[in-house]
Amino acid sequence: MQVKGKCAVITGGASGLGASAARHFVECGAKVALFDVNDELGAEICDSIGRGAASFFKVDVTDDRSVAAAIAQVVEKYEAIHINLNAAGIPAPFKILERDGAPADITKFTRAVTVNLVGVFNVMSKCAAIMARNVPERGEERGVIINVSSGAAYEGQVGQCGYASSKAGVIGLNLPAARELGDIGIRVNAIAPGLFRTPMVESLGDKVISSLIDMIEAPKRLGDMREFSELCRFIVENAYLNGETIRLDAATRLRAR
Repeated sequence: MQVKGKCAVITGGASGLGASAARHFVECGAKVALFDVNDELGAEICDSIGRGAASFFKVDVTDDRSVAAAIAQVVEKYEAIHINLNAAGIPAPFKILERDGAPADITKFTRAVTVNLVGVFNVMSKCAAIMARNVPERGEERGVIINVSSGAAYEGQVGQCGYASSKAGVIGLNLPAARELGDIGIRVNAIAPGLFRTPMVESLGDKVISSLIDMIEAPKRLGDMREFSELCRFIVENAYLNGETIRLDAATRLRAR
């Protein structure tokens, strides 16, 4: 499916990898609908991209009504949805046992799974319902869904039980979704990013960034967000890529700590 002339719904689109992908899609001729909870950042991104090509919708991906209402507004404005990138997520660090030996507050685990996994399913299912109405491009494709997992899905670190579990769930969602939706011309793939130079990582300071880079194999640097964005475009435009999780991490394997 060509990116040019398409409409993409991007969760977590107000910052980081989601915002980077939004910019790149617009450069390639798409319109983007950004779903996020941060009004201020959402407005800034839309202004910098261009209001004619980007729209912001305040959406809580865990809220069924919030997502359904935003999807309806996107369809009203752009008439169709062709691409869905689910990049919204939270890190949610916590340990199984607290320092005093007490078990972790279960709401911390529930929150991680609800945002990072249930939220992905909530948005992708509603986008898929709209994509199913599209006329197939070249007789094959009605839509493309890309869900963002993480390297932590494979090598979760200490304190990442909730995050790693939720991101592993995204990978588990990938193949059955591709098999089911493939019959109606919708492909589903996932990206498991490594360590990227996002605003959140930049805020950690030089010392922490240096320790992160020490874990990276080659090239020995943080990923450039544009490298993530270009992979998103490749996934959209390669019609034979389906049901796959792509690790984009410079061969990095996370240490326990």
